[in-house]
Amino acid sequence: MTASLLDPAAREWKETLQHVAHDMYHVPDYVVLDARLYGGTPAAFHYEHAGRRLLLPLIIREIPGSGLRDALSPYGYPGPVSDAAPTDVAFWRGACTAMTGTLRGEGVVSVFVRMHPLLGTPSPVLTEFGALVRHGETVSMDLTVSEDEMWKQTRSDHRNHINRAKRAGTEVVFDDWGRLAEWVEVYHDNMRRVGAADYYFFTYDHLAALHDAAGDRMHLAVALEEGEVVGGNTFFSYDGIATGYVSSTRRARGRYADELLYDSVRRWCKRHGDEVFHLGGGKGGSNDSLFTYKAGFSPSRHPFHTWRVVTDSPAYTSLVHERRAGADPADLTATFPSYR
Repeated sequence: MTASLLDPAAREWKETLQHVAHDMYHVPDYVVLDARLYGGTPAAFHYEHAGRRLLLPLIIREIPGSGLRDALSPYGYPGPVSDAAPTDVAFWRGACTAMTGTLRGEGVVSVFVRMHPLLGTPSPVLTEFGALVRHGETVSMDLTVSEDEMWKQTRSDHRNHINRAKRAGTEVVFDDWGRLAEWVEVYHDNMRRVGAADYYFFTYDHLAALHDAAGDRMHLAVALEEGEVVGGNTFFSYDGIATGYVSSTRRARGRYADELLYDSVRRWCKRHGDEVFHLGGGKGGSNDSLFTYKAGFSPSRHPFHTWRVVTDSPAYTSLVHERRAGADPADLTATFPSYR
């Protein structure tokens, strides 16, 4: 048995990814760039026993004024990935035990993990080591069906809006990265409009660096009206899974570039060999208006969970009592970690 906290250059990280089903969120370069946004250190917990492997990408953050640290998964849907079946209780119990011990030894008091809705059912063993919280559902499009079937699965108001955008002359162009700066302005305008947190103001430099790292696994689709960029989607295409990263369009009455972008991207991904396009869910995983909008493109649903683990109970309890008077350290289903 081996268990360790890996840095992105570690040989074991890339070797493990060669043996387990995973997504772009598990790739070292992605974790490095996301850690810069969070202001943390990129890492991955690695466990191997009896020929089975587990990898969990993490960002390690300092807890100000404490001398302690905590961990969270990168933006998106990473989750632990493994070639062990979720029902292999002995393996998962050993991996979770090793993870809590390894992280505690590194001064990490808690771990917040977003699970991947498409990469298998979470092992029931996870609930022995923390809270596995179901938030709602995510939406995916089945790209193995015909384009006619995808169109039939699309809600009537979306179909109407897509047709209106086409009649208005809206054009969607792929991988014209010279348009990235124009689209970032559109994206930032929309983030200001909705009052998004600072983290979500992804910069031109971040997106360009991510494209440099991901290469032909990251794509940009922009919607043009009379040559002007009015919207765009960035998405990953990774081993058959297409995943939206960030998207945004200018809001204006009678403009339906957003629906046209989703329709164009799914058709492009199908033609390029992807089998599923994961749209994600609502804000914070809830079944809100954003979820309802995405749900209009496909009937496919996937449960979304987060996993919350306390690795050092005395330290965690002390932090909560110091910083969140009235919060219950034992309740891992509310805001987590409670001291932040």
